[in-house]
Amino acid sequence: MNEPLVRVLLIGFGNPGRGDDGLGPAFAEAIQLLNAPNVTVDSDYQLNVEDAAAVAEHDVVVFVDADASGAEPFSFCRLDPKAEMSFSSHSAEPAAVLALARELFHAETKGYVLGIRGYVFDHFVETLSERASENLRLALDWFVGALSDRSFESALK
Repeated sequence: MNEPLVRVLLIGFGNPGRGDDGLGPAFAEAIQLLNAPNVTVDSDYQLNVEDAAAVAEHDVVVFVDADASGAEPFSFCRLDPKAEMSFSSHSAEPAAVLALARELFHAETKGYVLGIRGYVFDHFVETLSERASENLRLALDWFVGALSDRSFESALK
Protein backbone atom coordinates (compact mmCIF):
# COMPACT_ATOMS: atom_id res chain seq x y z
CA MET A 1 0.00 0.00 0.00
CA ASN A 2 1.40 3.41 -0.97
CA GLU A 3 1.80 6.10 1.65
CA PRO A 4 0.11 9.41 0.86
CA LEU A 5 2.36 12.17 -0.42
CA VAL A 6 3.51 14.70 2.12
CA ARG A 7 1.53 17.91 1.67
CA VAL A 8 3.99 20.76 1.11
CA LEU A 9 3.30 24.49 1.29
CA LEU A 10 5.91 26.76 -0.26
CA ILE A 11 5.63 30.47 0.54
CA GLY A 12 7.96 32.76 -1.39
CA PHE A 13 7.96 36.28 -0.05
CA GLY A 14 9.69 39.56 -0.84
CA ASN A 15 9.28 42.63 -3.01
CA PRO A 16 9.97 41.99 -6.71
CA GLY A 17 10.23 45.75 -7.24
CA ARG A 18 13.35 45.93 -5.06
CA GLY A 19 15.83 43.92 -7.11
CA ASP A 20 17.05 40.77 -5.40
CA ASP A 21 14.37 41.08 -2.70
CA GLY A 22 12.18 39.40 -5.32
CA LEU A 23 14.04 36.08 -5.03
CA GLY A 24 11.29 34.50 -2.89
CA PRO A 25 8.47 35.29 -5.33
CA ALA A 26 10.66 34.29 -8.31
CA PHE A 27 11.36 30.94 -6.65
CA ALA A 28 7.65 30.40 -5.95
CA GLU A 29 6.75 31.21 -9.55
CA ALA A 30 9.24 28.66 -10.88
CA ILE A 31 8.00 25.93 -8.52
CA GLN A 32 4.37 26.72 -9.39
CA LEU A 33 5.15 25.92 -13.04
CA LEU A 34 6.10 22.35 -12.03
CA ASN A 35 2.54 21.52 -10.99
CA ALA A 36 3.97 19.05 -8.47
CA PRO A 37 1.39 16.85 -6.73
CA ASN A 38 0.46 17.85 -3.16
CA VAL A 39 2.48 21.06 -3.40
CA THR A 40 0.75 24.36 -2.76
CA VAL A 41 2.61 27.52 -3.76
CA ASP A 42 1.94 30.98 -2.42
CA SER A 43 3.75 34.25 -2.95
CA ASP A 44 3.45 37.66 -1.35
CA TYR A 45 5.38 40.76 -0.35
CA GLN A 46 5.44 39.70 3.29
CA LEU A 47 4.14 37.03 5.62
CA ASN A 48 0.88 37.65 7.46
CA VAL A 49 -0.75 36.09 10.48
CA GLU A 50 -3.39 34.69 8.12
CA ASP A 51 -0.71 32.43 6.60
CA ALA A 52 -0.94 30.30 9.76
CA ALA A 53 -4.23 28.79 8.55
CA ALA A 54 -2.63 27.64 5.29
CA VAL A 55 0.42 26.31 7.14
CA ALA A 56 -1.87 24.23 9.38
CA GLU A 57 -3.31 22.42 6.34
CA HIS A 58 0.09 21.01 5.31
CA ASP A 59 2.67 18.56 6.63
CA VAL A 60 5.63 20.74 5.64
CA VAL A 61 6.05 24.45 5.02
CA VAL A 62 9.06 26.00 3.31
CA PHE A 63 9.43 29.76 3.61
CA VAL A 64 11.60 31.17 0.81
CA ASP A 65 13.16 34.63 1.04
CA ALA A 66 16.13 36.60 -0.18
CA ASP A 67 19.08 36.68 2.20
CA ALA A 68 21.33 39.75 2.11
CA SER A 69 24.20 38.27 4.08
CA GLY A 70 23.71 34.50 4.22
CA ALA A 71 25.57 31.61 2.71
CA GLU A 72 26.09 31.48 -1.02
CA PRO A 73 24.32 30.32 -3.07
CA PHE A 74 21.59 29.54 -0.51
CA SER A 75 20.92 28.11 2.92
CA PHE A 76 18.28 25.67 4.09
CA CYS A 77 17.50 25.12 7.75
CA ARG A 78 14.86 23.69 10.06
CA LEU A 79 12.55 26.24 11.62
CA ASP A 80 11.36 26.03 15.20
CA PRO A 81 8.08 27.74 16.09
CA LYS A 82 8.62 30.89 18.11
CA ALA A 83 5.78 33.09 19.30
CA GLU A 84 6.42 36.81 19.05
CA MET A 85 4.99 39.39 21.36
CA SER A 86 5.22 42.17 18.76
CA PHE A 87 2.82 40.89 16.13
CA SER A 88 1.46 43.24 13.55
CA SER A 89 -1.44 42.25 11.36
CA HIS A 90 0.64 43.26 8.34
CA SER A 91 3.91 41.43 8.79
CA ALA A 92 5.17 38.33 10.59
CA GLU A 93 8.33 36.24 10.77
CA PRO A 94 8.31 32.60 9.59
CA ALA A 95 8.86 31.21 13.11
CA ALA A 96 5.90 33.23 14.39
CA VAL A 97 3.61 32.02 11.60
CA LEU A 98 4.59 28.43 12.39
CA ALA A 99 3.95 29.05 16.11
CA LEU A 100 0.50 30.45 15.36
CA ALA A 101 -0.37 27.40 13.25
CA ARG A 102 0.52 25.20 16.20
CA GLU A 103 -1.21 27.33 18.82
CA LEU A 104 -4.42 28.10 16.94
CA PHE A 105 -4.88 24.98 14.85
CA HIS A 106 -2.85 22.36 16.76
CA ALA A 107 -0.82 21.79 13.60
CA GLU A 108 2.29 19.61 13.65
CA THR A 109 3.62 21.15 10.44
CA LYS A 110 7.39 20.90 10.00
CA GLY A 111 8.92 24.23 9.03
CA TYR A 112 11.99 25.16 7.00
CA VAL A 113 13.55 28.34 5.68
CA LEU A 114 15.28 28.56 2.33
CA GLY A 115 17.35 31.73 2.15
CA ILE A 116 18.66 32.57 -1.31
CA ARG A 117 21.63 34.93 -1.30
CA GLY A 118 20.89 38.27 -2.93
CA TYR A 119 23.08 41.33 -3.44
CA VAL A 120 21.08 44.26 -4.82
CA PHE A 121 18.31 45.53 -2.53
CA ASP A 122 18.54 49.31 -2.70
CA HIS A 123 17.36 49.87 -6.26
CA PHE A 124 13.80 50.05 -7.55
CA VAL A 125 14.14 47.51 -10.35
CA GLU A 126 12.07 44.46 -11.16
CA THR A 127 14.97 42.28 -12.22
CA LEU A 128 17.36 40.10 -10.26
CA SER A 129 21.09 40.70 -10.32
CA GLU A 130 23.14 38.25 -12.35
CA ARG A 131 24.65 36.62 -9.25
CA ALA A 132 21.25 36.33 -7.54
CA SER A 133 19.78 34.76 -10.69
CA GLU A 134 22.50 32.11 -10.62
CA ASN A 135 21.83 31.47 -6.91
CA LEU A 136 18.13 31.14 -7.72
CA ARG A 137 18.90 28.57 -10.41
CA LEU A 138 21.07 26.54 -8.03
CA ALA A 139 18.43 26.70 -5.28
CA LEU A 140 15.74 25.55 -7.71
CA ASP A 141 17.84 22.62 -8.93
CA TRP A 142 18.51 21.54 -5.35
CA PHE A 143 14.91 22.00 -4.20
CA VAL A 144 13.41 20.02 -7.08
CA GLY A 145 15.56 17.07 -6.01
CA ALA A 146 14.52 17.41 -2.36
CA LEU A 147 10.89 17.83 -3.39
CA SER A 148 10.87 14.73 -5.59
CA ASP A 149 11.39 12.43 -2.62
CA ARG A 150 10.09 14.83 0.09
CA SER A 151 13.34 14.32 2.01
CA PHE A 152 13.66 17.73 3.59
CA GLU A 153 15.27 16.45 6.81
CA SER A 154 18.04 14.65 4.94
CA ALA A 155 18.56 17.76 2.81
CA LEU A 156 19.52 20.01 5.71
CA LYS A 157 22.81 21.73 5.03
